[in-house]
Amino acid sequence: MIKLYDYWRSSAAYRVRIALNLKRVPYESQDVALLEGVHRAPENLARNPQGFVPTLEVDGEPITQSLAIIDYLDALYPDPPMVPRDPLARARVLAQALVIAADIHPINNLRILKRLESQFGADQAAKDDWYRHWIIEGFTALEQLAEAGAGPLLGGDKPNLADVCLVPQMFNARRFKIPLEAFPRLVAADAAANAIAEIAAAQPDRVRPAA
Repeated sequence: MIKLYDYWRSSAAYRVRIALNLKRVPYESQDVALLEGVHRAPENLARNPQGFVPTLEVDGEPITQSLAIIDYLDALYPDPPMVPRDPLARARVLAQALVIAADIHPINNLRILKRLESQFGADQAAKDDWYRHWIIEGFTALEQLAEAGAGPLLGGDKPNLADVCLVPQMFNARRFKIPLEAFPRLVAADAAANAIAEIAAAQPDRVRPAA
């Protein structure tokens, strides 16, 4: 049995939902309400010592970190592949994905924003400005890394790990009202990805628990 410990608006959990859907892997979802502090509860810390989501539990064995989870899924369910086999192409896909997963997302997540408030007295406007700054910086680089003419998606005609990371980050960019005119390739790739039913089904508004 596969169980995903999820939070509807978590970018990292969103990535894993997309990968599970693309690979057509059936799973059970368990909500971990971040805003209510459930991620810090002993039972979540027992499965994820960082107190994060997502955690994928496979036959009782927990796997943490979204890219590690996706790598596991890619090894077990290789179709469709999330990264190419060719070493150079693989490195380029990983570089695109890591612009988001390693450089944008970690410094914009909830715990960092809370720390900005508690340690430095940042108000909501300051936190929003921080958030927008790092997305724009990362997207500026990613727009250049996106291969021109390769296809509607970052992965060409099929989504890959870079698309799986891009879609949640574009959702966040729109939530924070970031102008996207400077990123036409990213906007096009995001639109093409969200036209795929399996990716659309992972959207936060479609998986948000009922109040």
